[in-house]
Amino acid sequence: MRISLIITTYNKPDALLLVLRSVELQTLTPHGVIIADDGSDDDTKDTILSFQKTSDLNIIHSWQKDNGFRAAKSRNKAIAKSSGNYIILIDGDMILHPEFIKDHISNAEKGYFVQGTRALLTKGATKNTLEKMNINFSFFSQGIQNRKNTICSNFLSRLFSKKKNYLRGIKTCNMAFFKQDCININGFNNDFEGWGREDSEFIVRLLNSGINRKNLRFNAIQYHLWHNENTRESLQQNNTILKNVIDNNVKWCANGISRYL
Repeated sequence: MRISLIITTYNKPDALLLVLRSVELQTLTPHGVIIADDGSDDDTKDTILSFQKTSDLNIIHSWQKDNGFRAAKSRNKAIAKSSGNYIILIDGDMILHPEFIKDHISNAEKGYFVQGTRALLTKGATKNTLEKMNINFSFFSQGIQNRKNTICSNFLSRLFSKKKNYLRGIKTCNMAFFKQDCININGFNNDFEGWGREDSEFIVRLLNSGINRKNLRFNAIQYHLWHNENTRESLQQNNTILKNVIDNNVKWCANGISRYL
């Protein structure tokens, strides 16, 4: 399996740098890293260029013009640039456990997408992490919420990882799927602009097309840096798109990844 890691980002170069450093320390590194940049300024570009000079990671910077929150379109463009046949999605403020990629590879299964979890850092812990450039965390680290999500255990993962189809807890900050399954439903829906529901709508179409959900626990650990919440002003119109897909068993979106393939 060839793994492409997609990292979404927007004007958080300090956080992105820590994420990239955690990718470098993976026990199994991805074949390619594509940064899905939703219109960041030159600070992010400069950070990526500087990092590339000393890193062995194969990094592609996929940038689009800043025109509001357009994560669906940004992810589509990045996935289209990927060379892997298995896609792992994370956000640019998720510091990865060294076994993160290996765990996702171990849990990949035909006919399924994988939904992982995250451990949340407090505002104070995030500030300290960025100042000290720290990427080493454990169950005992200070400033961690939902601490159980820091436990990395293959035994517990086998016990508590379940296959069950539902929408609750869908997050593209820790998600994996086969690239062809994504292409078969035309990827994310570019009609989504503004925060919210573009990830859920994508998953509903995967489920409608016969791709099932695997909930991964105690594997693929990541640590989420604190940040202010995005504005919800587009949520109502995005909910309308999602409801239509659910009510009408929609499998394909007209305005999707095919534009970039």
